[in-house]
Amino acid sequence: MKTFRVLTALVLCAMVLPAFAADKPSAQPAAPAGAASATPQESTTTGTVTVEGQTIHYKAVAGTIILKNKDDKPTGSMFYVAYFKDGANANNRPVTFFYNGGPGSSTVWLHMGAFGPQRVVTADHTHTPAAPYGLVNNDYSLLDATDEVFIDAMGTGFSRVLDKEHGGEGSPKDFYGVDEDGRTFAQFITQFLSKYGRWNSPKYLFGESYGTTRSAVLANDLETNDDVDLNGVILLSEILNFDLNTDFPQINPGVDLPYELMLPTFAATAWFHHKLPNQPGDLHAFLQQVEQFAMGDYAKALQAGATLDSASKQQIAEQLHNYTGLPVNYLLKANLRVSGPQFEHELLNGNDDLAGRLDTRFSGPAMDPLAEQAAYDPQSAAISSAYVSAFNNYVRKDLKFGDNMVYNPEIDVFAFWDFKHQPPGAPFALPFTPNVMPDLASAMIYNPNLKVLLNSGYFDLATPFYAAVYTMHHLPMPDRLQSNIQYAFYDSGHMVYVHVPSLKELHDNTAKFIESTHSAQ
Repeated sequence: MKTFRVLTALVLCAMVLPAFAADKPSAQPAAPAGAASATPQESTTTGTVTVEGQTIHYKAVAGTIILKNKDDKPTGSMFYVAYFKDGANANNRPVTFFYNGGPGSSTVWLHMGAFGPQRVVTADHTHTPAAPYGLVNNDYSLLDATDEVFIDAMGTGFSRVLDKEHGGEGSPKDFYGVDEDGRTFAQFITQFLSKYGRWNSPKYLFGESYGTTRSAVLANDLETNDDVDLNGVILLSEILNFDLNTDFPQINPGVDLPYELMLPTFAATAWFHHKLPNQPGDLHAFLQQVEQFAMGDYAKALQAGATLDSASKQQIAEQLHNYTGLPVNYLLKANLRVSGPQFEHELLNGNDDLAGRLDTRFSGPAMDPLAEQAAYDPQSAAISSAYVSAFNNYVRKDLKFGDNMVYNPEIDVFAFWDFKHQPPGAPFALPFTPNVMPDLASAMIYNPNLKVLLNSGYFDLATPFYAAVYTMHHLPMPDRLQSNIQYAFYDSGHMVYVHVPSLKELHDNTAKFIESTHSAQ
């Protein structure tokens, strides 16, 4: 998914944050191409979707909501597509807000791949052939459980900053930052609740990728600043603590935890591609064994650093070989520490191929077989054209919106993104790698009824499932609130929904979560 094609840049910028903050470029990113208007726009259509045998008639609204500053001057126009089930009582009909991440990504991925009423057809784990692409009834839309609102982050999709040239007083610095982004979405949601009379509806957030980072900040903002209690927060491919990122842990020496937490994903990937010396039959039992090794003998070996004796180092390397399929000599040269991009490049290098990052089930030809790490992501290359092409047709032909406008599936915000974050309890924004674990914990403490559903794919090397579990187990909150967290895992990658059997499971788990967290109120 393109939402995380640029995560590498995020991590690199975050790692050098103190220097970045001290010498921030004075220029701002150019306004994305396309029309920007301080006047709200709206197009209403109707449709029908069949979800697991249930026929649902709905109204679709594609439009913009105008954000304003404290002086009531417009600063931004945020694009959304909302689907409302016909005849539903707004007082007990849930409403869920969806967004992808990046940051700098639109929400075309969740919209067209997961839960919109129509779904683009892509190959399961190979490159989808070029157009024409198929668009089909989405049997797993969540309209059976909730009204849906798909939101494009500022500058993406049809969302635009409204500067003076476009009738406003906004600038990119109002939106492009961890805290700024959270406040932007909070303002959008509260305006949406007023516009559509949904203040008394059960409310949910559904974020994917950096969208989970956003959800933590946003949930805390809504709960503590706007007095909006949420029924649930649904996390897909979670990353709350960027110190646990696996792309470039080697530029943060002395911090070995990321290597331990991504090892189960290495093992799952090697299992899928049949690169293990002794191929187990049961993936899940195998992963439990790997997890124990990762947090046991492997963690102790890494903790020993240079004091680890050569015999023990050889033994650990051989066990890593059994779990990852990588050559023992390669593991020894890497000092037992292999980054995500290195693993992606090395696992299939015997065939001059590389494994995917967002979904390691995917593979593709290596740009340079002699390189040290992967130069692109085969999954992103395999499906992006289908998603972007299908949505550009759908939004104009079906939703009747966007003529003479340019839809931006993603934009580059990294040179201008403010990575500083002020977590709950901190007197000022901290110049560290983003960690929004305190934000989610604060929201759950402030609203002890708030429930969380964590969804992770076994083949996701951008946000490894075991790192997500570790994060949730270490939220700074009373232990009793851990019972508010539910977990679901899938035989898929970062974009769980590209694997249709996993999409069905994701739908069923999420629908059950929504039903169970508002019907009992």
